[in-house]
Amino acid sequence: MKEFLMLIRGGQEKYNSVSPEDMQKHMEHWQQWMGSLAQEDKLVGGQPLMNEGTTMTERGKKVIDRPFAEGRELVGGYLLIKADSLVHATEIAKDCPSFEYDCSVEVREIAPMD
Repeated sequence: MKEFLMLIRGGQEKYNSVSPEDMQKHMEHWQQWMGSLAQEDKLVGGQPLMNEGTTMTERGKKVIDRPFAEGRELVGGYLLIKADSLVHATEIAKDCPSFEYDCSVEVREIAPMD
């Protein structure tokens, strides 16, 4: 099996306005989905990301300390999964609970380091 990275973007506006009860249901959906991936030995790892970070440019000489802008391009989290192909990984990603909050999911194969 190959490894694939899912980058989950956007949804902050909806996440920030959801009721605690709806957020609890959403988190339960995440637990069920990730639990099933783990049972199938497809889940390698994943975490939500904080909004604060740094950006380095000029070969690392310039460091910008900042919160990342909210919006459609904000990367809110990632998952690392195992799948047979990009098509298979994309099928797995279609069930991502973040779609409930209008997020997008980018699926990329991890390049082997030989």
